[in-house]
Amino acid sequence: MSTTLEIATDGARERGILLEQQIAADPSPFRILSGERPTGPLHVGHYFGTVANRVRLQQAGVELIMVVADYQVITDRDVAGDVAGAAHGLVLDYLAAGIDPHATTIFTQSAVPALNQLLLPFLSLVTVAELDRNPTVKAEVAASGRSLSGLMLTYPVHQAADILFCHANLVPVGRDQLPHLELTRTIARRFNQRYSSASPYFPEPDALLSEAPLVLGTDGRKMSKSFGNAIELRMTADETATRLRGARTDSERRITYEPERRPEVANLLRLASLAGAGEPGEIAEQVGDGGAGRLKALVTDAVNDHLAPIRARRASLAGEPALVADVLRAGNERANELAERTLAEVRRLMGMAY
Repeated sequence: MSTTLEIATDGARERGILLEQQIAADPSPFRILSGERPTGPLHVGHYFGTVANRVRLQQAGVELIMVVADYQVITDRDVAGDVAGAAHGLVLDYLAAGIDPHATTIFTQSAVPALNQLLLPFLSLVTVAELDRNPTVKAEVAASGRSLSGLMLTYPVHQAADILFCHANLVPVGRDQLPHLELTRTIARRFNQRYSSASPYFPEPDALLSEAPLVLGTDGRKMSKSFGNAIELRMTADETATRLRGARTDSERRITYEPERRPEVANLLRLASLAGAGEPGEIAEQVGDGGAGRLKALVTDAVNDHLAPIRARRASLAGEPALVADVLRAGNERANELAERTLAEVRRLMGMAY
Protein backbone atom coordinates (compact mmCIF):
# COMPACT_ATOMS: atom_id res chain seq x y z
CA MET A 1 0.00 0.00 0.00
CA SER A 2 1.35 3.42 -0.97
CA THR A 3 2.08 5.94 1.78
CA THR A 4 0.71 9.48 1.76
CA LEU A 5 4.17 10.82 0.86
CA GLU A 6 4.54 8.35 -2.00
CA ILE A 7 1.14 9.37 -3.40
CA ALA A 8 2.09 13.05 -3.08
CA THR A 9 5.42 12.37 -4.77
CA ASP A 10 3.80 10.60 -7.70
CA GLY A 11 1.33 13.46 -8.09
CA ALA A 12 4.06 16.09 -7.92
CA ARG A 13 6.12 14.20 -10.47
CA GLU A 14 3.22 14.03 -12.94
CA ARG A 15 2.39 17.70 -12.35
CA GLY A 16 6.06 18.57 -12.83
CA ILE A 17 6.09 17.14 -16.35
CA LEU A 18 3.23 19.45 -17.29
CA LEU A 19 4.87 22.42 -15.58
CA GLU A 20 8.13 21.88 -17.48
CA GLN A 21 6.17 21.85 -20.74
CA GLN A 22 4.45 25.10 -19.76
CA ILE A 23 7.77 26.72 -18.84
CA ALA A 24 9.25 25.71 -22.17
CA ALA A 25 6.26 27.23 -23.99
CA ASP A 26 6.05 30.43 -21.92
CA PRO A 27 8.03 31.07 -18.70
CA SER A 28 6.45 34.47 -17.99
CA PRO A 29 3.58 33.30 -15.72
CA PHE A 30 5.97 31.66 -13.28
CA ARG A 31 7.80 33.04 -10.26
CA ILE A 32 10.06 30.74 -8.24
CA LEU A 33 11.15 31.11 -4.62
CA SER A 34 14.13 29.09 -3.48
CA GLY A 35 17.15 29.44 -1.22
CA GLU A 36 19.26 28.09 1.64
CA ARG A 37 20.19 28.74 5.22
CA PRO A 38 23.68 30.31 5.40
CA THR A 39 25.23 27.60 7.54
CA GLY A 40 28.34 26.96 5.44
CA PRO A 41 29.74 26.73 1.92
CA LEU A 42 27.72 25.12 -0.85
CA HIS A 43 28.91 21.65 -1.82
CA VAL A 44 28.36 19.38 -4.82
CA GLY A 45 25.21 17.96 -3.21
CA HIS A 46 23.70 21.46 -3.23
CA TYR A 47 25.02 22.17 -6.70
CA PHE A 48 23.78 19.05 -8.49
CA GLY A 49 20.65 18.81 -6.34
CA THR A 50 19.31 22.37 -6.58
CA VAL A 51 21.63 25.15 -7.76
CA ALA A 52 22.27 23.86 -11.29
CA ASN A 53 18.51 23.46 -11.72
CA ARG A 54 17.93 27.06 -10.65
CA VAL A 55 20.46 28.24 -13.20
CA ARG A 56 18.64 26.20 -15.85
CA LEU A 57 15.29 27.74 -14.92
CA GLN A 58 16.80 31.23 -14.86
CA GLN A 59 18.19 30.69 -18.34
CA ALA A 60 14.77 29.45 -19.46
CA GLY A 61 13.35 32.85 -18.54
CA VAL A 62 11.59 32.06 -15.24
CA GLU A 63 11.72 34.81 -12.61
CA LEU A 64 13.74 33.60 -9.61
CA ILE A 65 13.72 35.04 -6.11
CA MET A 66 16.32 33.51 -3.80
CA VAL A 67 16.29 33.88 -0.03
CA VAL A 68 19.35 33.70 2.18
CA ALA A 69 17.39 32.38 5.16
CA ASP A 70 19.55 33.78 7.95
CA TYR A 71 16.86 33.82 10.64
CA GLN A 72 16.38 30.08 10.11
CA VAL A 73 20.00 29.36 11.04
CA ILE A 74 18.99 29.30 14.70
CA THR A 75 16.17 26.77 14.30
CA ASP A 76 18.45 23.92 15.39
CA ARG A 77 21.41 25.54 17.15
CA ASP A 78 22.13 27.64 20.24
CA VAL A 79 24.16 30.33 18.50
CA ALA A 80 24.08 31.61 14.95
CA GLY A 81 27.86 31.71 14.46
CA ASP A 82 29.35 33.78 11.65
CA VAL A 83 26.11 34.23 9.71
CA ALA A 84 27.40 37.32 7.88
CA GLY A 85 30.48 35.47 6.64
CA ALA A 86 28.45 32.41 5.66
CA ALA A 87 25.91 34.58 3.81
CA HIS A 88 28.72 36.35 1.94
CA GLY A 89 30.20 33.02 0.89
CA LEU A 90 26.79 31.66 -0.09
CA VAL A 91 26.14 34.58 -2.43
CA LEU A 92 29.58 34.16 -4.00
CA ASP A 93 28.79 30.48 -4.57
CA TYR A 94 25.48 31.41 -6.21
CA LEU A 95 27.11 33.92 -8.54
CA ALA A 96 29.96 31.59 -9.44
CA ALA A 97 27.51 28.79 -10.23
CA GLY A 98 25.69 31.00 -12.73
CA ILE A 99 22.99 32.86 -10.81
CA ASP A 100 22.71 36.28 -12.47
CA PRO A 101 21.81 39.06 -9.99
CA HIS A 102 20.43 41.13 -12.88
CA ALA A 103 17.87 38.41 -13.63
CA THR A 104 17.42 36.91 -10.14
CA THR A 105 16.61 38.66 -6.85
CA ILE A 106 18.88 37.54 -3.99
CA PHE A 107 17.92 38.82 -0.54
CA THR A 108 18.44 38.14 3.16
CA GLN A 109 15.43 37.13 5.22
CA SER A 110 16.28 39.32 8.21
CA ALA A 111 16.47 42.45 6.04
CA VAL A 112 12.78 42.26 5.06
CA PRO A 113 10.64 43.06 8.13
CA ALA A 114 7.30 42.94 6.31
CA LEU A 115 7.98 39.36 5.20
CA ASN A 116 8.54 38.22 8.76
CA GLN A 117 5.46 40.11 9.96
CA LEU A 118 3.33 37.82 7.78
CA LEU A 119 4.19 35.04 10.21
CA LEU A 120 1.57 36.28 12.72
CA PRO A 121 -1.56 35.99 10.56
CA PHE A 122 -0.21 32.80 8.98
CA LEU A 123 0.18 31.16 12.40
CA SER A 124 -3.51 31.78 13.05
CA LEU A 125 -4.34 29.59 10.03
CA VAL A 126 -2.70 26.36 11.28
CA THR A 127 -3.07 24.21 14.36
CA VAL A 128 -0.36 23.01 16.71
CA ALA A 129 -1.29 19.44 15.77
CA GLU A 130 -0.64 20.17 12.10
CA LEU A 131 2.76 21.62 12.92
CA ASP A 132 3.64 18.85 15.34
CA ARG A 133 3.11 16.04 12.83
CA ASN A 134 5.18 17.58 10.05
CA PRO A 135 7.61 14.74 9.16
CA THR A 136 10.41 17.05 8.05
CA VAL A 137 10.41 18.92 11.36
CA LYS A 138 10.43 15.61 13.23
CA ALA A 139 13.41 14.40 11.23
CA GLU A 140 15.35 17.64 11.77
CA VAL A 141 14.70 17.57 15.51
CA ALA A 142 15.85 13.95 15.69
CA ALA A 143 19.01 14.77 13.72
CA SER A 144 19.85 17.76 15.93
CA GLY A 145 19.37 15.87 19.18
CA ARG A 146 17.74 18.96 20.69
CA SER A 147 14.33 19.48 22.21
CA LEU A 148 11.71 21.05 19.96
CA SER A 149 11.92 24.86 20.03
CA GLY A 150 9.09 27.18 19.13
CA LEU A 151 11.06 28.35 16.12
CA MET A 152 11.60 24.81 14.88
CA LEU A 153 7.93 23.99 15.36
CA THR A 154 6.90 26.99 13.26
CA TYR A 155 9.69 26.51 10.70
CA PRO A 156 7.22 25.47 7.95
CA VAL A 157 5.17 28.63 8.56
CA HIS A 158 8.30 30.75 8.16
CA GLN A 159 8.86 28.99 4.86
CA ALA A 160 5.28 29.74 3.85
CA ALA A 161 5.95 33.43 4.49
CA ASP A 162 9.13 33.23 2.40
CA ILE A 163 7.16 31.76 -0.49
CA LEU A 164 3.93 33.73 -0.31
CA PHE A 165 5.28 37.23 0.40
CA CYS A 166 6.34 37.46 -3.25
CA HIS A 167 3.42 35.41 -4.61
CA ALA A 168 5.72 32.66 -5.83
CA ASN A 169 3.72 30.01 -7.65
CA LEU A 170 6.47 27.45 -8.19
CA VAL A 171 8.95 26.00 -5.67
CA PRO A 172 11.70 23.52 -6.60
CA VAL A 173 11.80 20.92 -3.82
CA GLY A 174 13.07 17.48 -3.00
CA ARG A 175 10.73 14.67 -2.02
CA ASP A 176 11.29 15.26 1.71
CA GLN A 177 10.20 18.90 1.43
CA LEU A 178 6.77 18.16 -0.03
CA PRO A 179 5.06 18.30 3.42
CA HIS A 180 6.46 21.82 3.95
CA LEU A 181 5.08 22.99 0.64
CA GLU A 182 1.72 21.34 1.29
CA LEU A 183 1.42 23.40 4.48
CA THR A 184 2.19 26.54 2.45
CA ARG A 185 -0.61 25.59 0.07
CA THR A 186 -2.92 25.04 3.05
CA ILE A 187 -2.09 28.47 4.50
CA ALA A 188 -2.69 30.17 1.15
CA ARG A 189 -6.00 28.35 0.70
CA ARG A 190 -7.24 29.11 4.22
CA PHE A 191 -6.28 32.77 3.97
CA ASN A 192 -8.15 33.06 0.69
CA GLN A 193 -11.21 31.31 2.11
CA ARG A 194 -11.27 33.42 5.26
CA TYR A 195 -10.34 36.85 3.96
CA SER A 196 -10.50 36.90 0.15
CA SER A 197 -13.06 34.34 -1.00
CA ALA A 198 -14.40 36.38 -3.91
CA SER A 199 -10.98 36.76 -5.51
CA PRO A 200 -8.19 34.54 -4.06
CA TYR A 201 -5.22 36.67 -3.08
CA PHE A 202 -2.45 34.12 -2.61
CA PRO A 203 -1.53 31.46 -5.17
CA GLU A 204 -1.26 27.84 -4.04
CA PRO A 205 2.30 27.17 -5.22
CA ASP A 206 3.17 24.04 -7.15
CA ALA A 207 6.15 21.82 -6.41
CA LEU A 208 8.75 21.37 -9.10
CA LEU A 209 10.13 18.07 -7.88
CA SER A 210 13.87 17.61 -8.26
CA GLU A 211 14.83 14.35 -9.93
CA ALA A 212 18.53 14.76 -9.14
CA PRO A 213 19.80 11.73 -7.21
CA LEU A 214 20.95 12.24 -3.64
CA VAL A 215 24.72 12.73 -3.46
CA LEU A 216 26.05 11.25 -0.24
CA GLY A 217 29.15 12.42 1.59
CA THR A 218 32.48 10.63 1.28
CA ASP A 219 31.67 8.61 4.42
CA GLY A 220 28.31 7.38 3.14
CA ARG A 221 26.26 9.75 5.30
CA LYS A 222 24.34 12.84 4.18
CA MET A 223 26.80 15.34 2.71
CA SER A 224 27.42 18.03 5.31
CA LYS A 225 30.22 20.42 6.25
CA SER A 226 29.76 19.46 9.90
CA PHE A 227 30.57 15.81 9.06
CA GLY A 228 33.72 16.75 7.14
CA ASN A 229 32.50 14.65 4.22
CA ALA A 230 31.55 17.32 1.67
CA ILE A 231 33.12 18.38 -1.61
CA GLU A 232 32.69 22.15 -1.41
CA LEU A 233 32.37 24.24 -4.56
CA ARG A 234 35.12 26.55 -3.33
CA MET A 235 37.66 23.77 -2.64
CA THR A 236 40.86 23.58 -4.68
CA ALA A 237 41.50 20.67 -7.01
CA ASP A 238 44.03 19.26 -4.54
CA GLU A 239 41.61 19.53 -1.62
CA THR A 240 38.98 17.75 -3.69
CA ALA A 241 41.44 14.96 -4.54
CA THR A 242 42.35 14.53 -0.87
CA ARG A 243 38.71 14.37 0.21
CA LEU A 244 37.83 11.84 -2.50
CA ARG A 245 40.84 9.63 -1.76
CA GLY A 246 39.33 9.08 1.67
CA ALA A 247 35.88 8.21 0.31
CA ARG A 248 34.37 4.99 1.60
CA THR A 249 33.98 2.10 -0.85
CA ASP A 250 34.06 -1.64 -0.16
CA SER A 251 36.40 -4.63 -0.41
CA GLU A 252 35.38 -5.85 -3.88
CA ARG A 253 37.97 -5.24 -6.59
CA ARG A 254 35.67 -5.10 -9.59
CA ILE A 255 33.58 -1.94 -9.82
CA THR A 256 29.88 -2.45 -10.53
CA TYR A 257 26.89 -0.14 -10.32
CA GLU A 258 24.60 -1.79 -7.76
CA PRO A 259 23.01 0.98 -5.66
CA GLU A 260 21.26 -1.35 -3.20
CA ARG A 261 24.15 -3.74 -2.60
CA ARG A 262 27.08 -1.32 -2.98
CA PRO A 263 25.78 2.15 -1.98
CA GLU A 264 29.18 3.81 -1.44
CA VAL A 265 30.56 2.69 -4.80
CA ALA A 266 27.27 3.64 -6.49
CA ASN A 267 27.48 7.10 -4.91
CA LEU A 268 30.91 7.74 -6.43
CA LEU A 269 29.69 6.50 -9.81
CA ARG A 270 26.66 8.83 -9.65
CA LEU A 271 28.90 11.76 -8.71
CA ALA A 272 31.14 11.11 -11.71
CA SER A 273 28.05 10.82 -13.89
CA LEU A 274 26.63 14.12 -12.67
CA ALA A 275 30.00 15.70 -13.43
CA GLY A 276 29.70 14.58 -17.05
CA ALA A 277 31.69 11.32 -17.18
CA GLY A 278 28.82 9.23 -18.62
CA GLU A 279 26.15 6.94 -17.23
CA PRO A 280 26.99 5.24 -13.90
CA GLY A 281 26.89 1.74 -15.39
CA GLU A 282 29.14 2.78 -18.26
CA ILE A 283 31.64 4.33 -15.85
CA ALA A 284 31.65 1.11 -13.81
CA GLU A 285 32.45 -0.88 -16.95
CA GLN A 286 35.22 1.56 -17.80
CA VAL A 287 36.84 1.14 -14.38
CA GLY A 288 36.26 -2.61 -14.32
CA ASP A 289 38.92 -4.41 -12.30
CA GLY A 290 40.78 -1.16 -11.62
CA GLY A 291 39.31 -1.10 -8.14
CA ALA A 292 38.57 1.77 -5.79
CA GLY A 293 41.80 3.60 -6.59
CA ARG A 294 41.03 3.91 -10.27
CA LEU A 295 37.41 4.80 -9.54
CA LYS A 296 38.39 7.60 -7.16
CA ALA A 297 40.91 8.97 -9.66
CA LEU A 298 38.24 9.05 -12.37
CA VAL A 299 35.72 10.73 -10.06
CA THR A 300 38.31 13.30 -8.98
CA ASP A 301 39.16 14.22 -12.56
CA ALA A 302 35.49 14.49 -13.55
CA VAL A 303 34.52 16.64 -10.55
CA ASN A 304 37.54 18.94 -10.84
CA ASP A 305 37.02 19.41 -14.59
CA HIS A 306 33.34 20.19 -14.07
CA LEU A 307 33.93 22.64 -11.22
CA ALA A 308 37.01 24.35 -12.68
CA PRO A 309 35.12 27.20 -14.42
CA ILE A 310 32.91 27.73 -11.35
CA ARG A 311 35.94 27.92 -9.09
CA ALA A 312 37.68 30.32 -11.47
CA ARG A 313 34.63 32.61 -11.51
CA ARG A 314 34.39 32.48 -7.73
CA ALA A 315 38.03 33.48 -7.31
CA SER A 316 37.50 36.38 -9.72
CA LEU A 317 34.30 37.54 -8.03
CA ALA A 318 35.90 37.33 -4.59
CA GLY A 319 38.34 39.97 -5.77
CA GLU A 320 35.52 42.52 -6.00
CA PRO A 321 35.05 43.52 -2.32
CA ALA A 322 31.80 45.45 -2.80
CA LEU A 323 30.10 42.94 -5.09
CA VAL A 324 28.16 40.87 -2.56
CA ALA A 325 27.04 43.93 -0.60
CA ASP A 326 25.80 45.54 -3.81
CA VAL A 327 23.93 42.39 -4.86
CA LEU A 328 22.24 42.08 -1.47
CA ARG A 329 21.45 45.80 -1.30
CA ALA A 330 19.61 45.62 -4.61
CA GLY A 331 17.95 42.32 -3.73
CA ASN A 332 16.84 43.50 -0.30
CA GLU A 333 15.35 46.65 -1.82
CA ARG A 334 13.36 44.61 -4.33
CA ALA A 335 12.22 42.10 -1.68
CA ASN A 336 11.14 44.88 0.67
CA GLU A 337 9.02 46.45 -2.06
CA LEU A 338 7.26 43.16 -2.66
CA ALA A 339 6.82 42.33 1.02
CA GLU A 340 5.49 45.76 2.01
CA ARG A 341 2.98 45.65 -0.83
CA THR A 342 1.84 42.18 0.22
CA LEU A 343 1.61 43.03 3.92
CA ALA A 344 -0.41 46.18 3.16
CA GLU A 345 -2.88 44.14 1.12
CA VAL A 346 -3.06 41.41 3.77
CA ARG A 347 -3.87 44.02 6.42
CA ARG A 348 -6.52 45.55 4.16
CA LEU A 349 -8.14 42.18 3.50
CA MET A 350 -8.11 41.40 7.24
CA GLY A 351 -9.67 44.78 8.07
CA MET A 352 -6.55 46.03 9.81
CA ALA A 353 -5.57 48.95 7.56
CA TYR A 354 -5.89 51.93 9.90
